[in-house]
Amino acid sequence: MPVQVTPFLMFTGAAEQAMELYTSLFDDARVLTLTRWGADGAGAEGTVQQATFSVAGQVFRCFDSPPVHDFGFTPSFSIWVETASAEELDRLFTGLADGGTVLMPVDSYDFSRRFGWVQDRFGVSWQLDLA
Repeated sequence: MPVQVTPFLMFTGAAEQAMELYTSLFDDARVLTLTRWGADGAGAEGTVQQATFSVAGQVFRCFDSPPVHDFGFTPSFSIWVETASAEELDRLFTGLADGGTVLMPVDSYDFSRRFGWVQDRFGVSWQLDLA
C-alpha cells in the first residue's frame, strides 16, 4: 500500500465552523465524513470527533481536541492555493480574511504578479497566488 499524506487540522471547538467556511468559499469543496463526540466521549458533546473534507481534490482531516493546548496554528505552515483568475483570488481572500488577519495584502510582489496571505479567523494560514 502506498504512503498517504493528509494535512490534519486540530481545532478546539471550531472544526465544524471552519469546514463550513472552507466548503462555502471553494466551489469544489465538501465535507466527506463527520462524527461527533457523544455524551460519554472525551470531547464536548456534539463537537467534531473526526472529520474529513476536500478542497480542490485535497483531502484534509480535522477534529476538536478535547484538551485546550498552549499552542495553535502558526503561519509557518500554510495552505497554498493557486487560482485561475484575479477575481477568484480576491473572493477567496476576502472570505478567508473576514475575522482573520491579513499577513500580506493582495498585491503584486517580486515573486508573484498577484498574491495575498491571510490567517483566517480559526488561525489557519492561507497563501493565495494567481497562477
